Amino acid sequence: LFVVIPKGFLPSDDIGQIFAPTKAAQGISFESMVAHQKRLAEIVNQDPDVESFMSSAGNRGNNASGGNTGTLFMKLKPRGERKSTVDQIIQRLRPKLLEEPGILAFPQNPPPIRLGGQLTQAQYQFTMQASDTKDLYARGPEMEQKIRGVRGLADVVSDLQLANPTAYLTIDRDRAAALGISPEKIETALYTAYGSRQVSTIFSPNNEYQVIMELLPEFQRDPSALQALYVRNLKGDLVPLAAVTRFEQTVGPLAVNHAGQLPAVTVSFNLQPGISLGDAVTDIRRIARETLPATITTVFQGTAQAFQESQKGLGLLLLVAIFVIYGVLGILYENFLHPITILSALPFAGFGALLTLILFKTELSIYAFVGVILLVGLVKKNGIMMVDFAVEARRAGKSAPDAIYEACVVRFRPIMMTTMSALMGTLPIAFGLGAGAESRRPLGLAVVGGLLFSQMITLYVTPVFYVTMDRLHEWSGKRRRHGVTSAGAAAPVSPAAPAPAGG
Repeated sequence: LFVVIPKGFLPSDDIGQIFAPTKAAQGISFESMVAHQKRLAEIVNQDPDVESFMSSAGNRGNNASGGNTGTLFMKLKPRGERKSTVDQIIQRLRPKLLEEPGILAFPQNPPPIRLGGQLTQAQYQFTMQASDTKDLYARGPEMEQKIRGVRGLADVVSDLQLANPTAYLTIDRDRAAALGISPEKIETALYTAYGSRQVSTIFSPNNEYQVIMELLPEFQRDPSALQALYVRNLKGDLVPLAAVTRFEQTVGPLAVNHAGQLPAVTVSFNLQPGISLGDAVTDIRRIARETLPATITTVFQGTAQAFQESQKGLGLLLLVAIFVIYGVLGILYENFLHPITILSALPFAGFGALLTLILFKTELSIYAFVGVILLVGLVKKNGIMMVDFAVEARRAGKSAPDAIYEACVVRFRPIMMTTMSALMGTLPIAFGLGAGAESRRPLGLAVVGGLLFSQMITLYVTPVFYVTMDRLHEWSGKRRRHGVTSAGAAAPVSPAAPAPAGG
């Protein structure tokens, strides 16, 4: 069951928010991007479960994604005022947002914990790195197309954008030097025209306003307007920019992204409902082995990377917990077989927990695994109650079957009381009651399923284990005593050997 069950990392939680990055065509003007963003905002505003939203367009701060991106941040109505969960609202909004031509929106439920990674159009990231950008940029689109074909993935998008319209100005340095124009003056003129040069500040009683110098909007849309710019030389005369430069229009990368000081291409994706992150990671790694050469290294980032690392240590964590409990119980009973009897209930508890998760179509997430480890402490107390009583009865002279039978009869009531107390305390979590219950529900399902199944089975299995282990202990003790007796009988005693002094 552990191999078959879908595996996840952090279950989605309904915190009443939806984050939707947007992406338009490369080279789109800011005015067109704003118009597209407003139409998406109208679609969002019509949804009955959206209370308010914020929309932004264009490059933001240090974000290197470019001016063809934007964001939509939606705040939903309180959970009691809407019938749909955040994931259901996303599934309802996604086809409506895709109807807007010229722009793509990628709505996603923000994770409860953001674990590194880049802020991309989707929640999970798969990054390819190589020192040779030519090979990397050739393989990147191929890998993106194959990832699109993976079942259960949505919003597959790459940060590789190579068709961005680009204008190159090549300086004729000899002619520029003859006219008294330095490359620095050309850069200054271009930044004054198209940059965000602040030339003054207007102060008012309640605020201050930055004065930004720029060209009129009609001259910013057409690259041929570069030919109309003038540069002032050392004498103060105006020289046409076209006289000292050569203008060329082409396409190029919007940004050369890096990861770990190497050029990188990141493909981000979301998961459709009912699809586990473990299955998606396995499929993508298989495609990468079949598609990419050895010169391109791959790594998952953010939540996907944390999921991979967690899968390596969870099994070891469970084994260490069981080993520590075995050691403590062995010291307590001064016996290495009775702790095995107590721990015999753990496989049944694990089976019940995993089976319950599968029946309720729930992933084995971090929270569910915490529930499995919690079962280790809850379930073994049944065995402790029975074995502790049986050991004392055994020392009083009773046989093993009689001792464990009496232990089951006497301790049945406290066993049922403690188990029912644990069940009643965990059922609200398993039912998913309360705010943020979606993330805690896997823990409750694992504990309730494991307790119910192990409670029914261990009342019959633990006595059998105890009797079997007691007989094994007696058999091993007889073997040791027989070995000591045989060794003593076989040892020859020399009649001439002197008696030890003081003996």
